[in-house]
Amino acid sequence: MTVASRVLSRLLELPPADTHDVTVERDLEVPMPDGVKLLADRYVPRGGGMLPTLLVRSPYGRRGFFGLQFGRLFAERGFQALVQSVRGTFGSGGQLDPFRDEGSDGLATIEWMKRQEWFTGEFATVGPSYLGFVQWALAREAGPALKAMVAHETASQFRDQTYAGGAFSLDTVLSWVHLVRTQEKTGLGGTLARLGAARKLKPLFRHLPLNEVDTLAVGERVAFYQDWLQHDAAGDPWWNPADFSGSVSEVTAPVHLIGGWYDIFLPWQVNDYAALRRAGRNPYLTIGPWTHVAPAGMVAAARESLVWLKAHLKGERHLLREAPVRVFVMGANTWRDFPEWPPPGARPQRWHLQPGRSLSPATPEASEPDRYRYDPADPTPTVGGALLTREAGPRDNHELESRPDILTYTSALLDEDLEVIGPVRAELFVRSSLAHTDFFARLCDVDGAGRSINVCDGLLRLVPGRPAPEPDGTLRVTLELWPTAHRFLKGHRLRLQVSSGAHPRFARNPGSGEPLATATTLVPADQSVFHDPAHPSALVLPVMG
Repeated sequence: MTVASRVLSRLLELPPADTHDVTVERDLEVPMPDGVKLLADRYVPRGGGMLPTLLVRSPYGRRGFFGLQFGRLFAERGFQALVQSVRGTFGSGGQLDPFRDEGSDGLATIEWMKRQEWFTGEFATVGPSYLGFVQWALAREAGPALKAMVAHETASQFRDQTYAGGAFSLDTVLSWVHLVRTQEKTGLGGTLARLGAARKLKPLFRHLPLNEVDTLAVGERVAFYQDWLQHDAAGDPWWNPADFSGSVSEVTAPVHLIGGWYDIFLPWQVNDYAALRRAGRNPYLTIGPWTHVAPAGMVAAARESLVWLKAHLKGERHLLREAPVRVFVMGANTWRDFPEWPPPGARPQRWHLQPGRSLSPATPEASEPDRYRYDPADPTPTVGGALLTREAGPRDNHELESRPDILTYTSALLDEDLEVIGPVRAELFVRSSLAHTDFFARLCDVDGAGRSINVCDGLLRLVPGRPAPEPDGTLRVTLELWPTAHRFLKGHRLRLQVSSGAHPRFARNPGSGEPLATATTLVPADQSVFHDPAHPSALVLPVMG
């Protein structure tokens, strides 16, 4: 066993290895139907006999960290692992066109595995993010040989995350474009490019038009980035080859979904869980207090993955926990088990926006709306939340909330703990001076020191006619916030932020109605938020107990 695998095993808190003697077959050529060859490395314990296979398909390389984590560590614990570089990455042929080739390439890889003398006829898939998406891409058609899946911090389609709430996920997309375009650069130049990514991208997030930003970030136009900008309309059939959400219900292999409360994919991962449940499956779901890149999430996912794979490929079912759903309740800082998600016992409770910027379950009294101006030339920034970068997660929003383009509604001190577990939404009655605008809502936990810590949030992009105006001309907008599990402690306060942006997590709405790719005209929006008996704007919380 290498020193690196010994260290990583301890960091991931894995059980002791079955063997330290692992062999690696490098650069196996896997032919695709169009003649392209994808490269893979096979990790297997020496003299281990016929062992079940783990298929790991990655755009991030098959050596280094990914080879260590998904190859050697699993081989040391009684599996053989085939770690493959997807099309157009790390020596594999063809051109990377994210998401669109993974179904056919994954199935061709399975057919190749079936012809190998070392294949037992059973395999499982495992991995996070893009490594999770590729699992869904092959899952329905994989046949009975697929015995288990562990998909963490991922979803069966990436289109809706790319346009969360209808707005372009600028921070995530541009950060990922920079990553995949610089990750194979070697030497000092490549190292400096990766280390300096955050510094280089920060000013580019404000650049318009967006169809120039890829060249500024990586020195060349990136075809798939340009495609994403062009195909931003909801329902655009261009995304169909990259959308496997419609087939989730047909997947029969046991699935464990692992996510984080501040992960960029969480709402859509929960949708995949719900699709499996509706189809009569019994998926496991684990959600912790993690961001997409949090080391703690990696540790938990490694342990849970090993348990799931041993249970379903080696028959060690006693390792499985009894409850299929386990979530970390923030605030209480404890894990809770449930038979399903959302948990039984949660009831919706409306906390109404009130005059004087307060928040309470009482019906609001007659009052004038609150107003603010959103200026896309000075977009409301994001602080924490579901970002791909290291600025993600829970952060103190107190300073942010002093901006004039953010409204805050705050409850009285809680006289007892309030536990919220499940989906969260904000129902707002609003009016805007523009037909093209955004509304953003964020739930925060305000402690005794006045720190306002973001719990969950969501954005909705408005276009002419959607939503349809109410008879009095106001708009009733429903913002689906990220689901959560959080205990607001006695003596704390609830706070709802309302604004019209969270930049650069979401690309600013220019207000002009110009196409996403080429928009440069910035038009300020005058916004009104209503809170009266005829317009009972509210935060809707799933309250336990």
